[in-house]
Amino acid sequence: MLQPVKVTPLISLPEIFGSPKPPWLKVKAPGAPNYLRLKRLLQEQQLQTICEEAHCPNIGECWEELTATFLILGDTCTRNCSFCAVKQGKPTELDRTEPERVAKAISALGLAHAVVTSANRDDLPDGGASIFAAVIRRVRGLAPGCSVEVLIPDFRGSKAALRTVVEAGPAILNHNVETIPRLYREVRPGSHYERSLDLLAMARRLAPELVTKSGIIVGFGEAWQELLQTMADLRAVDCDILTLGQYLRPSRAHLPIMKYYTPKEFSELKAIGEGMGFKYVESGPLVRSSYHARGQAEEVSRKRESERTELCRS
Repeated sequence: MLQPVKVTPLISLPEIFGSPKPPWLKVKAPGAPNYLRLKRLLQEQQLQTICEEAHCPNIGECWEELTATFLILGDTCTRNCSFCAVKQGKPTELDRTEPERVAKAISALGLAHAVVTSANRDDLPDGGASIFAAVIRRVRGLAPGCSVEVLIPDFRGSKAALRTVVEAGPAILNHNVETIPRLYREVRPGSHYERSLDLLAMARRLAPELVTKSGIIVGFGEAWQELLQTMADLRAVDCDILTLGQYLRPSRAHLPIMKYYTPKEFSELKAIGEGMGFKYVESGPLVRSSYHARGQAEEVSRKRESERTELCRS
């Protein structure tokens, strides 16, 4: 028998740790009917989500819209990023039945768009790429009307691992750069800025029509111009979709918040990103990689179709 679903009370995230609380950083307590339905289905299928593991502030809103980011390959990351709430250590599990269970959950929910991610699994020869590919293929078998977006680790720059995922045919391939190059050693030890850019460029070469996506978290102490340069670097590798959101400290053991960006600043970044040529920019204080993911996919698809139509006319 499933256990009763625990509902988190209304909270204001930064205030938990005594930081000054901007008025725009409040989240609604989860607990609406679809949230509870999704929670029970995940328990039933013994699945995890990054929404829970990373303490996403949008979990109530997204789950009510039946949008969740499935976390595969276990809940333990082999790296030690200073901003992330996912458990770090030596993973012990590799569940070959996971693709089937994820696909069944997606089919049961009737999702039109699903997002699948994982922690870094540097202990595996292919970084878990084969499991990503198996999930994509199984979802296509059980829920053929559902497009799949994958948010992948860098696979240590392995072209073979990336090819495994790309050849499975995801609708969107997402890999987050997270921050500016100057802060990588502090924010993302074990990762490399250029390697992340190279991964996105490699994905474009392997599948020119594939929609690519990346995300940046702000508030670590980056300068405005450094942020704009990182956005420009992503456009230079032909990244289609960009997400920009505020860093929210998961605990006192994580990096402190150096700056709260205002909604106006996020709006300005969105306008700048659109001017750079991104096909879609999702920018706001509570934005995360998968926030409004289905809408992003639909908008990029519409724009690409419009571009093809214009090309044919000319």
